[in-house]
Amino acid sequence: MGVVTKRSSMTFFSDPSSHYSHRVRIVLAEKGVTVDVVDVDPDSPPEELADLNPYNALPTLVDRDLVLYEPNIMMEYLDERFPHPPLLPVYPVARANSRLMIHRIQKDWCGLVDRILEEPSAKGVDAARKELRESLQATAPLFGEMPFFLSEEFTIVDCCIAPILWRLPAMGIELDPKQSKQITKYMERIFSREGFKASLSDLEEDIRS
Repeated sequence: MGVVTKRSSMTFFSDPSSHYSHRVRIVLAEKGVTVDVVDVDPDSPPEELADLNPYNALPTLVDRDLVLYEPNIMMEYLDERFPHPPLLPVYPVARANSRLMIHRIQKDWCGLVDRILEEPSAKGVDAARKELRESLQATAPLFGEMPFFLSEEFTIVDCCIAPILWRLPAMGIELDPKQSKQITKYMERIFSREGFKASLSDLEEDIRS
């Protein structure tokens, strides 16, 4: 491992097209954290990244001598490091439910998203699109129960869901309007937030422009 230059401020090495990087950028924006966001081409990462991250992967968060390279750990760290506004519930049961929901998003949706975006025209991707669309539509009633996903307040769970919903056009997925009214209203609320708008990379803005 090479010598890592010490930093005086927080730096976030971000893939401008990745929903995993995007979820962390939403947290940073919602918290109003002063951070140097470095957009990185995942196919041509800088040598510095390999010195910082043993997996030479994105995203990578550097805060002084601390280096984190797992997005969910980054989000929880940022929530503890910058406690206002809180993005995880205070009570242990509610916090555990939030973490479980993030795990379910990872298991049920993220793998499909990754597959679709990695090779949109590959064999079997249409089946992945259908599975993701139907899964989202099946959960539509949950999006209408509270202002945010199963919560009265904006949380880390929303930070994980929003990047997926933002990418639906890029994935060639169109939800059924009748089955997805609650999701549509949820997206309107989330996408209009100043934190969400500030989190978007140029590539992500182009998705819906």
